[in-house]
Amino acid sequence: MNSSFSGQAIFRVRERVESKAELVTFMTMKNSLKLLILFLFALHSCSDTPWLSGSLHLENAEDWKPMIYVVHPEKFNDFAQSFVGKVLDSAEVNSDGSFQLGKLPDFKDKTVLMLVVQKRGEKYPNKLLNENPSTDNYFPLVYEPGTSLRVDAEMANFQSSFSIANPSPANAAMLELRDLRRDAYKYHFEKENSSNLTDEGLLEREKNLKAYQGKLIDFADTTAHLLPALMAIRWASPEGNFERIAEMVYAQSLKWSNLYPGHKWVQQFTVTVDKKNLPVLIGDSIPEIHLPMMDGTETSLRQLSKNKKLILLDVWASWCAPCRVENRNVLVPLWERYGSKDFMIVAYGLESSKKAWAKAIEKDGAYRWLHASHVQGDQSPVMEELRLKTIPANFLLDPEGKVLAKNLHGQDLVRFVDEYMVKK
Repeated sequence: MNSSFSGQAIFRVRERVESKAELVTFMTMKNSLKLLILFLFALHSCSDTPWLSGSLHLENAEDWKPMIYVVHPEKFNDFAQSFVGKVLDSAEVNSDGSFQLGKLPDFKDKTVLMLVVQKRGEKYPNKLLNENPSTDNYFPLVYEPGTSLRVDAEMANFQSSFSIANPSPANAAMLELRDLRRDAYKYHFEKENSSNLTDEGLLEREKNLKAYQGKLIDFADTTAHLLPALMAIRWASPEGNFERIAEMVYAQSLKWSNLYPGHKWVQQFTVTVDKKNLPVLIGDSIPEIHLPMMDGTETSLRQLSKNKKLILLDVWASWCAPCRVENRNVLVPLWERYGSKDFMIVAYGLESSKKAWAKAIEKDGAYRWLHASHVQGDQSPVMEELRLKTIPANFLLDPEGKVLAKNLHGQDLVRFVDEYMVKK
């Protein structure tokens, strides 16, 4: 009896323990299920949160599509270039101007995305306007994974009115760059008038362009943010022509390749502005150029430079109006002042007609100094050796052929020669 009762009691105790364990297991599973449901709900809610939202003001926007596009420049040379960036996404702009984009861009690191609007009838969403910073149709946004952005802009003045709520340091730098570019453009170009279309005015416009580009490169040189710096460099010449600011961009390639040697856009930029792709730089030596002279002889620039304090290698053409103005108004007076004092001008003509070349020399009074040309038009060995694509161009050289200065015109050239000849 006692033994039987004892066995039954043990069984009942074990039964109660097992029931309690099952209850605990059930409750644990139930709580875990609740947590899983809450997690999935939160995940779903996060996926619904737009990474980009904002408002576009639609006043005076009748000509614009109610759409906004996200375009990714996949290479450095795609920055600010039309038709080459990859279109990642788009969103409709509602009648109240609001829009949002929920699909997260697939990037692990910071990158530049162009937010773009287009006029009605434009079939290419990746067309970027670089006509005037006040009305250009895109803004280069720095996207940082895991962040959401809210922006605001006027559709008809997209770039100049673009703003970002609580911008990151990189986007704050991009906004600063936008303001600098807009103001520099107004200062150097919006005051242009009919006088800028004269032969003299073309050289003045060239000077204004270089000053404008210089302000953008100065930004790149002083900012701590890589992507705004690269954008500044591209905005200095959206078409990628760095010939007139070669020294500036080459210095930037050294700076950023030292700071970010593994960044693919920095590597691409460095290749673009490699010395072999730029004109001979200030501080470098001019190559040994062999020149077919106007009198039929052939000699070298080094031979002509012997025993001279300063040599001006002037690359011009009889058909180049600004070059002709420079001959008459600048080079003739300089030669009259220093031609007998160890100052040498050697002019290389980009010519296809010897008759037109000789006529221009005579008419401008340029017969006073030495002239050379292959008379092969654009197929010029000297242009290739100097790595030049545009004229007028010039190089100021010391007796050993070192480039002291280049592409100085008008009073800037006069001032340099005056100071150098007096100093030496």
